[in-house]
Amino acid sequence: MPTTKILIIEDEVKVAAFIKKGLEEYSYDAEIAYDGINGTKMASGGIYNLIILDINLPYLNGIEVCKRIRSFNKNLPVLMLTAMGTTEDKLMGFESGADDYLIKPFEFRELIARIKALLKRSEHNQTQNNILTVADLIINTEAKTVTRNEKIIELTAKEFALLEYFVLNKNRVLSRNEIAEKIWDLNFETGTNIIDVYVNFLRKKVDTGYKTKLIHTRIGMGYVLKDE
Repeated sequence: MPTTKILIIEDEVKVAAFIKKGLEEYSYDAEIAYDGINGTKMASGGIYNLIILDINLPYLNGIEVCKRIRSFNKNLPVLMLTAMGTTEDKLMGFESGADDYLIKPFEFRELIARIKALLKRSEHNQTQNNILTVADLIINTEAKTVTRNEKIIELTAKEFALLEYFVLNKNRVLSRNEIAEKIWDLNFETGTNIIDVYVNFLRKKVDTGYKTKLIHTRIGMGYVLKDE
């Protein structure tokens, strides 16, 4: 299963370390930023499924960080942490784009419950909005557009159909026969290399220039799309 990556933007070193350790015990992959500027930079350049964001941060406070995150990613779940629990504080957090709000001190099991709820909601919203995502790859199945790290990828109709099928079957090895039947509506013939040719086309457009490769070969079995 792919790892869920969480970015913790928290300036209190002990608190950040406590959260990171706890998340890793729940099999989440956690990284830390200790100030608002670095946190914004990591959020914009990294591949995260959720942000845990403290409000009181050096250089750039959590409210401004959340606004900046929303300027480049409207769907990334943001859970705000703060010692301030007034209605006004909560409204400021939500108005900046936060999805949820947790007041310090908190029980760790409540943090985990909030995280699970936000991740589930995010996954549901992506499906409902005709948006498919894997790592930093985003497919809009209605508009027929593909971007990776906010860069537009131009695909032919067959390339788009093939990529969409890969994403819908993420982490599952697809045989050449299955791909031929689903995408080309034909029986796979061992003498043709059309599947390999198109997979190679996709790799060049989707993976070239990126550290994380999404499309992988399983020798003797077929291909699989995954983000780790």
